[in-house]
Amino acid sequence: MAERATPPPGAGERLRALPSVDRLATAVARAELAERRAELLAGGTGDPDLVDRARERLRPSLRRVLNATGVVVHTNLGRAPLAAEARAAVARAAAGYANLELDLAAGERGSRQAHVEALLRELTGAEAALAVNNCAAATLLAAAALAGGRELVVSRGQLVEIGGGFRIPEVIAQAGARMIEVGTTNRTRLADYAVAVTDATGAILRAHPSNFRTVGFVEAVEIEALCGLGVPVIDDVGSGVLADDVELLAGEPPVRRSVRAGAAVVCFSGDKLLGGPQAGVLVGERDAVAACARHPLARAVRIDKLSLAALEATLMLYRDPDHARRAIPVLAMLTAGEPALAARARRLADATGGTVVRATARVGGGALPLLELPGPAVALDPGPAGADALAARLRAGDPALVGRIQDGRVLLDPRTLDDEEADLAARVVRAARG
Repeated sequence: MAERATPPPGAGERLRALPSVDRLATAVARAELAERRAELLAGGTGDPDLVDRARERLRPSLRRVLNATGVVVHTNLGRAPLAAEARAAVARAAAGYANLELDLAAGERGSRQAHVEALLRELTGAEAALAVNNCAAATLLAAAALAGGRELVVSRGQLVEIGGGFRIPEVIAQAGARMIEVGTTNRTRLADYAVAVTDATGAILRAHPSNFRTVGFVEAVEIEALCGLGVPVIDDVGSGVLADDVELLAGEPPVRRSVRAGAAVVCFSGDKLLGGPQAGVLVGERDAVAACARHPLARAVRIDKLSLAALEATLMLYRDPDHARRAIPVLAMLTAGEPALAARARRLADATGGTVVRATARVGGGALPLLELPGPAVALDPGPAGADALAARLRAGDPALVGRIQDGRVLLDPRTLDDEEADLAARVVRAARG
């Protein structure tokens, strides 16, 4: 007879704290019946399965999803998946108390920034660093701290809007700065900036147009030239490329270049090409970053302990660039070779009855919008119900499986699945087909 496993410490208490079946079922049933009564009183028709609805009510809303879309940094699916080291760091920080703002050596209050500042300085060459809750917050904070109540000069070609209606002109207004537009939509020269700079100028803002490209008759000013104008430059580089030795990322501005050029503050995301958690990072000159840290907005946009733990662990991986390319999922997906992708696609096709086809994956997350990542994918025959119906059944799986529809078939892209996830995806497909 198999030996019974010893329960972990505290398991008995947690088990006793679980609600009884009767209590849980009663609470869900009451909620479901109350909702159905309201529907009927409002003129609702039909005869929904209340048991199915009650079962769905018991499921967590935020669930695991298998990303088979081929979009590596998928905003709707949480952007960058975390490395194993980052997931472990989050679990440790969530297990109880942590020295978030305690200097353990001195026994005095410390700064949450201490956990990542030295790492960021080491990796970027900056004099100082600050982490906040996302890149939009980082740009807003930098603009408010360096140009609040003064003029902020920006090229008309960089008055961009990113996802969620986040627009550069509105950020500048919220920062309390007066926007001075220079140049034209497609061409801005150094002379345009030089004429606009006066004693009233607080800073120049350069915003990388991450999610689109202007091609043809265009001209922009390089960061080195902007930094030579003698006023602080805020450089929002967007995706946060630290792996600037990865060739296909050459189309995104590397953080280290902007730091070397002398930008006062460089802002970037933690959960895009950096491959970490949602975070906004500011690195740059000591006085400029200190001004950001002192600003009242800094507390409103500060990073939480779980994101901070994941960010620290992710940054530590970059100390060994070769290991980072393997350990950070975003980098591993982007640099995956054809043999590995083909083997994964073949195994997934064999397990699902699908067909291996050629397809194109994307970077996503507003980065490198023109870059195509060709590779194999698995096409599923949807049957008489059609592709939309099959895709819906896959999304209802446990875990949910999200692919894309192309030419009337559901495509599953192995680039955004690791080997374990590909096996899980096959199980979800078989369950969806009954």
